[in-house]
Amino acid sequence: MSSAPSPFSPSSSAPLISRRLRAAGCVFAEDEAQLLVAAARTAAELTAMVDRRVAGQPLEYILGWAEFCGLRIAIEAGVFVPRRRTEFLVQQALEQAGASPVRIVVDLCCGSGAVAAALLAALPGAEVHAADVEPAAVRCARRNLAAVGGRVHEGDLFAALPEELRGGVDLLVVNAPYVPTDAIGLMPPEAREHEPRLALDGGTDGLDVLRRVVAGGPSWLAPGGSLLVETSARQAPSLVDALAGAELSARIEVSDELAATVVIAAFQAGDPVSLDRGGR
Repeated sequence: MSSAPSPFSPSSSAPLISRRLRAAGCVFAEDEAQLLVAAARTAAELTAMVDRRVAGQPLEYILGWAEFCGLRIAIEAGVFVPRRRTEFLVQQALEQAGASPVRIVVDLCCGSGAVAAALLAALPGAEVHAADVEPAAVRCARRNLAAVGGRVHEGDLFAALPEELRGGVDLLVVNAPYVPTDAIGLMPPEAREHEPRLALDGGTDGLDVLRRVVAGGPSWLAPGGSLLVETSARQAPSLVDALAGAELSARIEVSDELAATVVIAAFQAGDPVSLDRGGR
């Protein structure tokens, strides 16, 4: 005698959910439907999750995680969601690491700690620090990093870091906010309405925070250390000029596949970089 069919049938739910999501403007509706179905434990929970997505909440907030560099990164509401293009920042950091031994890594403006987690997974011998000014981001980053040995600090840019790191950072990796203020309104609603404004808004030209990073960064780098900054293709030349003003030569790396731009500056032993810039 066959058992009665379950009222909650994931396989039959996915096509209906896909149609709802696509009607709401979700570009990857089929993939999202599969993820929501896999995450839901009951029909009621699935309905609630789909309703949240249709209302415009980021999928990552609903699932509680985001995939980044092959890792599952815990995400909670009010925390910047890691973008796939930022995987290029990680790739470039690892290429820099391949050129010399890496002892200390800092992920500044870390958000969920996704970049730090990816670097720690690829550089298991490194001491990895992450920092953010947002308490929700710090809490989330600690969820992602504490169990694997990463250290997370709360504070404004370099002020968050332990003073003993000054002059000893081999990789300083930064994904600071760089969206110009006037462009925030052009972002997808799930970003501009749900993610923290502080994690998006880079000021009039998008470079307010990054200029502070450039001004303070050199005093934290070890000889041979590298500063890597995610930015936009339009902003990158201005960053290179700012780094030149900080007595660091820089280059621009671009990924057409990921639509990503990273500016890289290396601090060589003997470079005439002032170490009393304040770094904060």
